[in-house]
Amino acid sequence: MSIRARAWIALLLPGFTWFLFEQGLSALLHAACARSGIGTLWGLASLIVCALAFRIAWPLRNHSGNLANPWLARLALIVTAFFALAITYQTLATIMVPPCVR
Repeated sequence: MSIRARAWIALLLPGFTWFLFEQGLSALLHAACARSGIGTLWGLASLIVCALAFRIAWPLRNHSGNLANPWLARLALIVTAFFALAITYQTLATIMVPPCVR
């Protein structure tokens, strides 16, 4: 796989993971609010996917060659950190706030 393709995967994967996390958590808690423990596991799995995207982008950040490839990798690192932070806060909120409060 080319360096550019890996950089694009690392850039797009965290946002897609965050979207799936939010949709899955919403569907889970709407269907059965007492199953918030599964939401915590869902958040941890999403963080693992973000860590994978970070791992993909990390070696590419200093790659010599086409100027766009290291730039995309550095941008992917920032985006990964941003979405991992969003997933972390939402997972912590799921743990702290009682899920069945109306």
